[in-house]
Amino acid sequence: MFKFIPNRIALIVLISACSIIFISMGLRQTFGLFFAAFENGLGITRTEFGLAIGIQMLFWGIFAPIFGFLADKFGGSKAVLIGFIIFGLGIFTLYAGPNTGIYFQISLGVLVGTALGATAIGVPVSEVGKHFPNETRTLATGYVTAAASVGYFLSPLFTQYSLGGVGWEQTLNYFMYFIIFGLIASFFLLPSKTIINSSKADRDQTFISAIKEAFAHKGYVLLVLGFFVCGFQITLVGTHVPGYMQDRGMAGWSATIILALIGFFNIFGTLGMGFLGTKYKKKNLLCILYALRAVSICVFIFSPPSLLNSIIFGITFGLLWLSTVPPTNGIVAQIFGTKYLSTLFGIVFLCHQFGAFAGAFLGGYFYDLYGSYDYAWYMAIALSIFATIVHYPINEDRLVRVNKSI
Repeated sequence: MFKFIPNRIALIVLISACSIIFISMGLRQTFGLFFAAFENGLGITRTEFGLAIGIQMLFWGIFAPIFGFLADKFGGSKAVLIGFIIFGLGIFTLYAGPNTGIYFQISLGVLVGTALGATAIGVPVSEVGKHFPNETRTLATGYVTAAASVGYFLSPLFTQYSLGGVGWEQTLNYFMYFIIFGLIASFFLLPSKTIINSSKADRDQTFISAIKEAFAHKGYVLLVLGFFVCGFQITLVGTHVPGYMQDRGMAGWSATIILALIGFFNIFGTLGMGFLGTKYKKKNLLCILYALRAVSICVFIFSPPSLLNSIIFGITFGLLWLSTVPPTNGIVAQIFGTKYLSTLFGIVFLCHQFGAFAGAFLGGYFYDLYGSYDYAWYMAIALSIFATIVHYPINEDRLVRVNKSI
């Protein structure tokens, strides 16, 4: 089953990254379930809540390339360790410190968002990618994103149960124990001793030349634009599906079922996409994925609300949820190599988070303005069509550098 793992260090890093992303992405997925508690306990409006999540997504994106650079320069372990310390501070102040008005935005938005820049997706996935050759890289990163899926599945169930049993403050207190475990796991995110599949020109490349080279490549720019769509859609769903289901007359557990099913079936989606990425062109897989997302959203919003409709959406969107990550990260590594993979994928992820900010904020804004989430869903469908188109022209061929000092 694990014959694709090249050595013991790669296995340790894979397990560490899976643990890190299980915690960070699992906790991040639950925040939408806190909306009613924050509304009743802190007087937070939907616009304020959406703004806080939007700020979180924005800071996540801004700090993803920064922590990516720190990981490439000083090691992923140090970057993730700092991230979990900030994560703990954000959660602690959210339930024990000043947590209204601007302080709510700072705790849930700025601090948690900054922490996610180090602990979620970008750094763990890219650090794993540095230990695997191009032939099996998408499979390895598929395992990491599948671990996030397990977190997506279990965390909403635990959170909903805990919110009903002990309330939101104690639930956030429980989150601190998970963060401590993630902090410990970060020590095992060991560096790769070699740059896989590299030439002397690859090894000699500087940080500045890597950035210039990437933005001069049309495929990289298209990949950046396409990942905006992913961020918009998954944050719209993760943040506003609970409110959307409530408005459609469905019980609170219907949203939890959707989020849990998304997490569970995302396990199969990411592993499947990781495997397919070793067989087929990654750009074509991304085109198909975004087209299917448009279909899934259309069925969900244009069908009458029901438990069956919730289950179908949870399953279909779950299969497509984080499945974008292995082929997207794989294309970056395949074209540019792995020396600055955390940085370059961090920049791609920054655009993802611009989309996430738009999805979180516009979902709440459209609701407060029009009394409906419909316009946000229509935008999500249009963006799917856009992403389907822009990924197709990407050239995945490895960029050959001249063997000289850069």
